[in-house]
Amino acid sequence: MAGCCGHDAKFDGVSDDYKRRLWLVIALNATMFAVEMTAGHLAKSQALQADALDFAGDAMTYGISLAVIGASLRARTNAALFKGFSLLLMGLWVFGSTVYRVFYVGVPTAEIMGAVGFLALLTNLASVFLLVRYKDGDANVRSVWLCSRNDAIGNVVVMFAALGVWGTATGWPDLIVATIMAGLFLSSAFQIVRQALAERREMIDHEHAEA
Repeated sequence: MAGCCGHDAKFDGVSDDYKRRLWLVIALNATMFAVEMTAGHLAKSQALQADALDFAGDAMTYGISLAVIGASLRARTNAALFKGFSLLLMGLWVFGSTVYRVFYVGVPTAEIMGAVGFLALLTNLASVFLLVRYKDGDANVRSVWLCSRNDAIGNVVVMFAALGVWGTATGWPDLIVATIMAGLFLSSAFQIVRQALAERREMIDHEHAEA
C-alpha cells in the first residue's frame, strides 16, 4: 500500500511474483484445511480442527488479498478489516468450542494428531518460505504474513499436544493447545484491525489536508 508520503510507501502487493506466491499458498492451505478437518474429526482432536480452521482462514485471507491488490486504499483497508474481524470470530468460536469440549468425555488419537500435525508443519514452512520476502507491508499484506505465522506456530503446538495426549492418556493437552490457538487468532485479529484503522485515519487526514 502506498503511503501518503512517497518515502513512507508500504508494499501493497502489486507484484507478479507476490501474486504467484499467493496462488501457491492458497492451494496449499485449501488442501490442508480438508486434510486436517477430516483428520481432526476422525481423531476427535479439537486442536487439529482449530488448526484446520486456521488453514481455512488463511486461504480466505489470501484470496481476499489477491482480489484487492491494486485497488484503492479504502478497498484495501476494508479488506483488512474484514479479515481481522473474521479472525476474531474464528478465535471466539475455537475458544467457545474448546470450553464445550472440556465437558466432553473422550481422548483424541495421538498418532493421527502427530502425523497430520507434522504434514501441516511442512506445508506451513513452505508457505512461510514463499512469503517471508513480503512479510512487511500494508495491513492487507501484513495480514497474509500473520496468518502464515499462525499456521506454523499452530502446527508446532499441535505436535506438542499429540505428545501430551500420548503421554498423559487424557484430552487436556489437546484442549490447552486449542485455547492457545484461539488466543493466536484473537491477537492477530487485533493487530490487523489496529493497523487497518491506523491506515484509514492516515488516508482521511491526507484527504482533508488536500481539500
